Amino acid sequence: MGESERIPVGIIGASGYGGVQLVRLLLEHPKMEIAYLGGKGSAGKPYWDLYPHLSHLVNLNIEPIDLEVIASRCQVVFLGLPNGLACDLAPQLIAKGCKVLDLSADYRFRDLQTYTTWYSKERNDGETAAKAVYGLPELYRSEIQSASLIGCPGCYPTASLMALAPLLKQGLILPETAIIDAKSGTSGGGRQGKINLLLAEAEGSLGAYGVAKHRHTPEIEQICSDLSGHEVKVQFTPHLIPMVRGILSTVYASLRDPGLVRDDILTIYSAFYRSSPFIKILPHGIYPQTKWAWGTNLCYIGVETDPRTDRVIVLSAIDNLMKGQAGQAVQCLNLMMGWSETLGLPQLSFYP
Repeated sequence: MGESERIPVGIIGASGYGGVQLVRLLLEHPKMEIAYLGGKGSAGKPYWDLYPHLSHLVNLNIEPIDLEVIASRCQVVFLGLPNGLACDLAPQLIAKGCKVLDLSADYRFRDLQTYTTWYSKERNDGETAAKAVYGLPELYRSEIQSASLIGCPGCYPTASLMALAPLLKQGLILPETAIIDAKSGTSGGGRQGKINLLLAEAEGSLGAYGVAKHRHTPEIEQICSDLSGHEVKVQFTPHLIPMVRGILSTVYASLRDPGLVRDDILTIYSAFYRSSPFIKILPHGIYPQTKWAWGTNLCYIGVETDPRTDRVIVLSAIDNLMKGQAGQAVQCLNLMMGWSETLGLPQLSFYP
């Protein structure tokens, strides 16, 4: 396939960790070509000025955000911006004929009032938001295939929902008993300087944050409710782990039928994800580790039951920058373009 046959792609907000992961994936993707890298604070700089390790591969400058220029040059646009900015840009890009994949929270919610409550921004793009599809291919594959706007999920919701989805869809648990205990590496906090992410603060320490009020809670609850067919509330607590990449989400819930054993549930999970190439259900007694997923778009899932408490325990491990962000966005774009879902996406980790 010649260069002229590649799809021209742009990234607005290319300077962050999500942006540089997208750049890496798009450089290696056989059907896409980076035609635009945009940003505000870094506009005018060569991209290698921010990421010198790419100087031999990327000779583009970061350009100002000009939607006319972007739409004239790009067929697809990734938005890697802070929450509250994509909703001002996406309607115009879609009107100009671009496909848009938003990595922020702006298009993850069907109810914009829920978004406003948790993200403190009033919205006037309801017509555009109504067209958005939640970008979790394992649950919404057919909707993504025909979409022009994707609200790419957060990293915590991705790991947690992959663990919970079969339980809720098959009615195997009492939904109100679901508890999510999740732990993330520091790259989940972005590239900006933040005191809690300094090496001296994070190294050798483990702590919870956003307890009972983390913004990913309503996102998780929305999809859990969709799967269950009725409103569901979950308890979600995130923790910061002193490592760079990865999320481990441990989900606990009470079984509706205490007679279900681990092998029954493993069979159900394997059937549920049989057409999902990035979900790897582990054999009984094997539990996932974050390092297994490093640099890949894979999600490893382990399952256990506790007959003493009649609970099921599901563990899910992903790379928060890949399946939790940029990799999943490319997975969605592959579906939107009618390509193989796995095209250009790594399935072999950096291990060890």
